[in-house]
Amino acid sequence: MAHIGVLTAGGDCPGLNAAIRGVVARATADGHSVSGIEDGWQGLIAGRVRPLRRDDVRGILTRGGTILGTSRTDPYEHGDGLTFLMPALEAKGMDSVVVIGGDGSLRTAARLGEEGLAVVGVPKTIDNDIEGTDVSFGFDTAVHIVTDAIDRLTTTAEAHNRIMVVEVMGRQSG
Repeated sequence: MAHIGVLTAGGDCPGLNAAIRGVVARATADGHSVSGIEDGWQGLIAGRVRPLRRDDVRGILTRGGTILGTSRTDPYEHGDGLTFLMPALEAKGMDSVVVIGGDGSLRTAARLGEEGLAVVGVPKTIDNDIEGTDVSFGFDTAVHIVTDAIDRLTTTAEAHNRIMVVEVMGRQSG
């Protein structure tokens, strides 16, 4: 059976823990072992990896953030890609990695895949800027929260005869 590593990389968004739980539940049901890589690629490089079993991911669906932590470390900017990661992957016995990340993290995952790493990318973004996806988790929640906040601010602006400017994340997307 396979030994799968799972990591979250890049910025935070709702749904990360649910994705981690989904990976662990499916993989362990099929007899595979899963290790959680703490703090993204940075944690793998430093050897911060821990086993994840079903019991380890119970009750995390409603928790914000990510139980694994995250970082913006990129193995191509801070090293030479897969060659840089192989000692850590081999030391932990991982033969594949699930990367839960945004556009930059998934570009890195794709490059690692081209170099021979068995990798699965799970798109997450509040910016909705991942090519090939219509909507990803994170974006839907962000839109609903912003819409709710703007609805509430509208009544306040009307009551005080004011104009309010609201800035939200979204970079080049909207």
